[in-house]
Amino acid sequence: MDTRTWIRKTLIRMALRRARPGAGSRWELTQRKPSMLHLPNLVEILGPIPWAVVGALAARHYMPERATQDLDIAVLGNDAPEVRHRLRQAGFRYVGELAIPGSSWVSPEGMSVDVLELNAPWAELALQAAQENRDRAGFPILPLPYLILMKFEAGRLQDLADIARMLGMASSEQVDAVREVFRRYHPEDLEDLESLLTLGRLEWMGPEGTLPPSSG
Repeated sequence: MDTRTWIRKTLIRMALRRARPGAGSRWELTQRKPSMLHLPNLVEILGPIPWAVVGALAARHYMPERATQDLDIAVLGNDAPEVRHRLRQAGFRYVGELAIPGSSWVSPEGMSVDVLELNAPWAELALQAAQENRDRAGFPILPLPYLILMKFEAGRLQDLADIARMLGMASSEQVDAVREVFRRYHPEDLEDLESLLTLGRLEWMGPEGTLPPSSG
């Protein structure tokens, strides 16, 4: 077992031992999502290049929003040179390379934009699906199964917490879609996925053991 897997399994076991029902915010208050109209117009800038919002601004569509000042997007590794060219042409300032494949930029309005370059086997399919999963401002949002997969592979503590919260708010149909993606790309990790689902359900469970309607 590699170090990252050992850490993930240890954290999940610790969380399961300490989890209590109803630790989350009231689910009714999580349904109001402010628009992303204030963000850079990457739809126009990137044109036909497949891309998707990831990170906290994508997770906000599937769970209560947490504060962030950054916009994270994902593109295919093969499209990265053209993406960088288009950002420069649009007046974005290059900041530097990320610790993972990708680069960091600042928009002309001063917003931080991280561009993650994906080379995973599922990346092309995920970004294609995102083009049909847009928010009110027209931004493509990485679909829930792939966002969870992406965060699972990143494996940071915040990513695991986000996964549990998103699964806790997900419908049965959404959870089944996540399971199907894991069966295809991470079958060995299905047990950990189910544990994170249990943690998420416990967090949003009401005092009478009820779950929010979206979790039915």
